[in-house]
Amino acid sequence: MHIEKGNFLERPNRFTALVEMDGRIETCHVKNTGRCRELLQPGTEVWLDKSSNPNRKTAYDLVSVRKGDRIINMDSQAPNRAVSEWLKDGGNQLFSNVTYVKPECRYGESRIDFYVEAECGRRIFLEVKGVTLEEEGIARFPDAPTERGIRHIRELQRAVAEGYEACILFVIQMKGIRHFEPNDRTHPQFGEALREACREGVKVLAYDCQVTPEEMRLDLPVTIRL
Repeated sequence: MHIEKGNFLERPNRFTALVEMDGRIETCHVKNTGRCRELLQPGTEVWLDKSSNPNRKTAYDLVSVRKGDRIINMDSQAPNRAVSEWLKDGGNQLFSNVTYVKPECRYGESRIDFYVEAECGRRIFLEVKGVTLEEEGIARFPDAPTERGIRHIRELQRAVAEGYEACILFVIQMKGIRHFEPNDRTHPQFGEALREACREGVKVLAYDCQVTPEEMRLDLPVTIRL
């Protein structure tokens, strides 16, 4: 990665941002199509990854932002990369003794982020959700209504009913979080679906991350309040 710093100016659409860098204004690709309104405020310090492709329309990707004393990763692809490394490193007790990992596995009407096999014949579907919304130390998901997220939860429930194990892992793309909870204010149906899935045997995990402008790594489990 080739990281440079700038100051956010505005977001003309969900794919691009205008950023001031060393006295010039760059149009940057935003690697997160969520709203992120509480993060992308005019004047906010941001970090950009310069592309190695000279033919791209935008030379930079906006990947991280400062909020108070936190650096928050905004790259929507970073959670899956971090979880892939976490699984290779042994994950937690649920994902110990892993023998096989397949990313982007088709199940039902969805692609689940990971299909994992472990010793003793265990078969696990693992869906990953990146979390960037933080309010007074509480992390919440989603930051906008997500019917796709509900569909993933329903597929995980179905997997449990068919004899698999299933887990949804909320990757909180920052440190300094007191607890995680579903964002019932923004999308109550998602919270209802998550609570029902938990009752039906889908495991729900949340981990915070060590974040620098250059990388993001899963760190510690976070208390979940459903």
